[in-house]
Amino acid sequence: MASGDLERGAKNRGNNANFPSHYVETAEKQWTSWIIPMFVVANIAVFIVVMYVNDCPKKSLGIEGSCVAKFLGRFSFQPLKENPLFGPSAATLEKMGALEWNKVVHGHQGWRLITCMWLHAGVIHVLANMLSLIFIGIRLEQQFGFVRVGIIYLVSGFGGSILSSLFIQQNISVGASGALFGLLGAMLSELLTNWTIYSNKIAALLTLVFIIAINLAVGILPHVDNFAHIGGFMSGFLLGFVFLLRPQFGWAENRHSPADGLVKSKHKAYQYVFMLAAAVLLIVGFTLALVMLFKGENGNDHCSWCHYLSCVPTSKWNCRS
Repeated sequence: MASGDLERGAKNRGNNANFPSHYVETAEKQWTSWIIPMFVVANIAVFIVVMYVNDCPKKSLGIEGSCVAKFLGRFSFQPLKENPLFGPSAATLEKMGALEWNKVVHGHQGWRLITCMWLHAGVIHVLANMLSLIFIGIRLEQQFGFVRVGIIYLVSGFGGSILSSLFIQQNISVGASGALFGLLGAMLSELLTNWTIYSNKIAALLTLVFIIAINLAVGILPHVDNFAHIGGFMSGFLLGFVFLLRPQFGWAENRHSPADGLVKSKHKAYQYVFMLAAAVLLIVGFTLALVMLFKGENGNDHCSWCHYLSCVPTSKWNCRS
């Protein structure tokens, strides 16, 4: 998956200069972020284990060159011609649970849809993704808590794996990018469903859309699994409508008003409509995608142009190579 998920986000309540989060409610509880740091530690730990299993000095045949950083011993990297991201071999990644269509469908190894999101192709890949996760995820967890953010992260990663398997069936895929794009998608739907309680709405929306567009554009480069990005983003976008509702502005203060006073409802009607529609789309979408996947269908047979979403051929590179 992508090694350049360069989303950046940080929130200071009431005065944010780094990210489009112009929320104007001040009575909201702030959570302590722990699950996102735990995810970061888990991803790095898994990468270390993968490199230990890889053991380049012992297993590399030297066809593509010598191991990189030999002073690391069995943790040294594969030759750069084989893996320019300073990481393990494709064989090791496949052994450790990389997403591989044939093994998922015909080998009955559906667990790869989950394990692949904890693997990374190299140091550059894991560092880029973990930095993105820190900047995006901690902010969301502080606002909405570990349960909701954890669900969005895991389900989005799963959704990205499903779409990737439907459209990319000749190569392996690894990385947390689908889950990261899910968090970005959730940020967008959170902005939309809580639209009335934000100030500077248009500026926030345009900034966030620009960040998302840039990251998706990176996905059209070769060797980047943009289908995982798109699947994760779509999953997170729908999940945001379900899990990231906020009470409308002023509800927290007015709910303690006298019984004969006019009390606002906690949420607006359109928020419930968005939530219901998103929940239905999630259930239907995941069900259809999983049925198609385990029936062995190729998504490209149903969409002749969709392969351009993951790689656009130019005179500089060939998407089939």
